[in-house]
Amino acid sequence: MTMEDRDATLIRGLLEDRAAALRAKDAPAVLSHYSPETVKYDLAPPLQTAGPAALDRRALEAWFATWWGPLGYDLRDFKVVTGGDLAFCYGLVRISGTKVDGDEKVSVWVRETICLGKEGGVWKIRHEHSSVPFYMDGSLKAAVDLKP
Repeated sequence: MTMEDRDATLIRGLLEDRAAALRAKDAPAVLSHYSPETVKYDLAPPLQTAGPAALDRRALEAWFATWWGPLGYDLRDFKVVTGGDLAFCYGLVRISGTKVDGDEKVSVWVRETICLGKEGGVWKIRHEHSSVPFYMDGSLKAAVDLKP
């Protein structure tokens, strides 16, 4: 097994661990995969958060509290590219569940790109970019009805 294959396997494990922690609404476990210098371009405003603001446990727990029961967080078609101490991956994520302010089940697909770096020999997320396309018909509505 090459170093690139080994790193890709480790990164896939990190992504699966993070997804399991998100499903379980375990904020400390989710955040353990991030570098202290992480920069996030998240779905919710603001346009970017960095450092401690990107790793705000209370904000993550507040978001978890907006969902009844477990959260659905499914990775699809993730590609992992490694090279030395840097790597990136990209794919689709389905976020699903029932919001506490309604009875309707939510299911939305988003795009996600993650950049990682080795810190002390351990892969950590340095940058995360999640997005939803929007309709270019003048409405500027988020295209949350799209499915792969």
